[in-house]
Amino acid sequence: MPRLTDARKELRRAQIAEAAVRCFGRNGLERTSIADITAESGLSAGSIYAHYRNKADLVQAAAREVLAKRAAVLGEYAASDAPPDPDELLTRLIAAIDPAEARVGVQTWGEATTDPVIRGIVVDMIDQMRAMLRDCVTAWLVKVEHQEPAAARERATPIAHRVSALYQAELLYTALRSPTEETAS
Repeated sequence: MPRLTDARKELRRAQIAEAAVRCFGRNGLERTSIADITAESGLSAGSIYAHYRNKADLVQAAAREVLAKRAAVLGEYAASDAPPDPDELLTRLIAAIDPAEARVGVQTWGEATTDPVIRGIVVDMIDQMRAMLRDCVTAWLVKVEHQEPAAARERATPIAHRVSALYQAELLYTALRSPTEETAS
């Protein structure tokens, strides 16, 4: 059997992580089995285990997959000549919420209350998201509000914390909406 290139391995890992997100969103973390993920991805269990040691690794990969999407968007905002102000930033983030990903996020938060491995993943993801939001708000303060970078970064920290909290509240709200409500909006 030919060996997978590094690029192909990353594509396969992403394929598995995306299938895991769909399964977790549909069935929940606890009720999703590796067999569900193999069926969803179209790959064998052996292929899944060649890329991930266990379900916790898949949860981490799924969380990172979702965070990577947010990171790309936030990076574009921060790099633009006129980054969005915090209100517009929050509006854009909320508009981009995927209901299935929101359900996975909330389920993961729930698991984090009793599983130290999942807790570590969640804390890491929240910290990374806040850091990206801080960078975006700092860019807005520097480029649009013309503040000095050091002062802007200090001022951006509590603003990013509030934007993060409001975003998480919207994720929870979205996760709790029924599929019927999702299609009606």
